[in-house]
Amino acid sequence: MSKKTLFTGSGVAIITPFKEDGVDFDALAKLIDFQIENGTDAIIICGTTGEASTMPDEEHLSVISFAAEHTAGRIPVIAGTGSNDTAHGAELCKMAEKAGADGLLLVTPYYNKTTQRGLIQHYNAMAAATDLPIILYNVPSRTGMNIDVSTVCELAKNEQIVGIKDATGNIGYTAQLAAECPDIDIYSGNDDMIVPIMSLGGKGVISVLANVMPKETHDMCAKYLAGDLQGSLKLQLELLDLVKALFIEVNPIPVKTAMNLMGYNGGKLRLPLYEMSEQNLAILKNALAKHGLI
Repeated sequence: MSKKTLFTGSGVAIITPFKEDGVDFDALAKLIDFQIENGTDAIIICGTTGEASTMPDEEHLSVISFAAEHTAGRIPVIAGTGSNDTAHGAELCKMAEKAGADGLLLVTPYYNKTTQRGLIQHYNAMAAATDLPIILYNVPSRTGMNIDVSTVCELAKNEQIVGIKDATGNIGYTAQLAAECPDIDIYSGNDDMIVPIMSLGGKGVISVLANVMPKETHDMCAKYLAGDLQGSLKLQLELLDLVKALFIEVNPIPVKTAMNLMGYNGGKLRLPLYEMSEQNLAILKNALAKHGLI
């Protein structure tokens, strides 16, 4: 069977601009337009980078709804609705579909975690709550658990489960996924591994870097897909120092700080995330300046 690809290229894991009393929707509209004008292929809203874990459900869904409405079909909007409570996640999936999302990004359960058998039940239960296509999100460094390749292959039998965001940082895992689960689209979850993952058949990236350099991140993917492997590799290597600076502290602390430094209203961080140390801020500023962003 052949599944529909949700997007190809660069999907931005977009920041959420917060004010003291909620979300700055005017600023979010500008950020979405900036992305679309610079070639970004999908908006991933309310993900880790969007600080969704600090959003009450009502706010979470209002942000998804706003992003879908403002994007207005120009590119797909993929909503983060994962949870470590399957019933709550299923409800969020259902409501995100009503809010106009084109697809869902579902992180593995964190803290309480589960077994691989539990993961299969968890994801299939959330898929049953919606008709939307689903991208699995595997980020063991944050959740404390991995989706085994055999589990991905089992989940891929579900027509709705169309992709995986691979943020394992383990190229051996990615290669095994590509070899054993050909029916699932693979997206890099790490900006320093876009080209390596695309070389194994990956469809693109769900990117933090794209917040600050949307055109270049899009171009890196587009060049690879067009057969300009050298051009794609050149961008990957040229941007490594900036990628490193954007992860010098816990994401999205540096990228949100970078957007504010660049003159975009990225808004405030929500606790427990806190402003950068002076030392790391200096490193980030140097990287942004080197790439002409400030």
